[in-house]
Amino acid sequence: MNLSKLLENTAERLPDRIAVRFEGRDTSFDALNRRVNRLANGLRTAGLNRGDRCILMMPSGIDFICSYYALAKLGAAIIPVNFLYRVHELAHIFRDSGARAFIGMAPYLEEARKVLADLPQIRLRVAADAANDPDFEPLSALNGAEDFRSEEMDDQDTLAILYTSGTTGAPKGAMLTHKNLTSNAMTVADMRQNGPEDVVIGVLPLYHIYGQTSAMNASIYLGLTFHVFRAFEPRPVLDMIETETSTILIAVPTILNRLLGEAERAGLRRSSLRYCVSGGASLPVEILRKFEDRFQVRIYEGYGLTECSPVCVENPFGKKTKPGSIGLPIPGFEARVVSPSRSDVPVGEVGELLVRGPGVMKGYLNRPEATAAAVVDGWLHTGDMARMDAEGYITIVDRKKDMIIRGGYNVYPREVEEVLFQHPAVFEAGVYGVPHVDLGEEVAANVVLQPGSQIGVQELRDFVRARLAPYKYPRIIRLVNELPKSHTGKVLKRELRREWSQPQTHQPEEGSP
Repeated sequence: MNLSKLLENTAERLPDRIAVRFEGRDTSFDALNRRVNRLANGLRTAGLNRGDRCILMMPSGIDFICSYYALAKLGAAIIPVNFLYRVHELAHIFRDSGARAFIGMAPYLEEARKVLADLPQIRLRVAADAANDPDFEPLSALNGAEDFRSEEMDDQDTLAILYTSGTTGAPKGAMLTHKNLTSNAMTVADMRQNGPEDVVIGVLPLYHIYGQTSAMNASIYLGLTFHVFRAFEPRPVLDMIETETSTILIAVPTILNRLLGEAERAGLRRSSLRYCVSGGASLPVEILRKFEDRFQVRIYEGYGLTECSPVCVENPFGKKTKPGSIGLPIPGFEARVVSPSRSDVPVGEVGELLVRGPGVMKGYLNRPEATAAAVVDGWLHTGDMARMDAEGYITIVDRKKDMIIRGGYNVYPREVEEVLFQHPAVFEAGVYGVPHVDLGEEVAANVVLQPGSQIGVQELRDFVRARLAPYKYPRIIRLVNELPKSHTGKVLKRELRREWSQPQTHQPEEGSP
């Protein structure tokens, strides 16, 4: 099945219902499908065909949705990329993906332009809102007929390649099939009770798999209105919650926390929220309880990974929820908590969480060994340490990997360290996450300078900031004489984190040796 059938079926069933609301303009399901068809025909005429890979690099909005579904109809593989990425981050993705096309948006083209200059194989270069840019064909010019027959796709045909990284090596492209993404969207949508009045608040970035599946694709499948925000700001979202009849919020903890803060500061006239889903990072129990009390709504906390399309575990809708727990495996999924030998641990004991189900990826692009290590007999090794209680509810207790989740965005310490090492004054660096009241975690770095070097932490911070996306650079930098290490020379991140027992509320701007 081609994922684009979700749109086609709903456009046939509910042609006049509002599909997308964006920046004051409503688009019905029928109009959306016809617009997607015109773009699909335009892309085909421009030379894009089934199996070709296309980078999609733009903020959330109607252009993203149309491009995503047009590429799906063509049978092309979509490579969603954060539009805030810099050259350092884009170069590997553009090359490794084998992309032959690029769709972007002004004013987020400059970093991509630098990488594209060395990649003539990416022949088709398209951009929205860039009518006068000689390097890119205007997206609006790709405007063909309103009829389009979607490609018939097999279960193992790749729909999306999303780049994710562990603590070592370059980012890996997780290949997700049409079946992976279609089944995951339908499952999470069918798990809940929804009505025709419901409006889904679209505050998650659509280049991220969580936003694609749980917000965009699920809404289109159900025939719900998807109110898309280009970026999250608490006040406009709170205004919507106060004025709409019935709303659904799919979010990360930082969004919930900031909405709660705005409601407590300015007051809340009324809440239209019918339910909320939280994922992307652990939701502090205190924030969950305060939010539920203030907005008079139930939050269903869940868990997922890019490699799972992404949802695999969630607190069951309309049934018992356990604050602090990620819940139960969703329909079609199984979960185990295992020891290093892959045997199940006793109830209540900690082990690595393994999951198996229809959302598990096809594999990592160009990485057969990494695929074999990650997926064994169909079971995906999540790298997260968890415990399961007698009722099967799962609680994440720690991360096996050192990944930092800052405001719902993944930050990989090794990537930040590699950039720090590019500075000639840096001898050693250890990057780690520290608790933060609002963001969940903040990025911190302990840095040892080269003998005789003198540099301020602001210069180091600016150095990294110029090379990575804004959420990745370390706000907290400490200049130290040495880093704690194991006997094998590995930096002990737990020792770096040890002193940060209290959540931070600010970002120190100076460090000391």
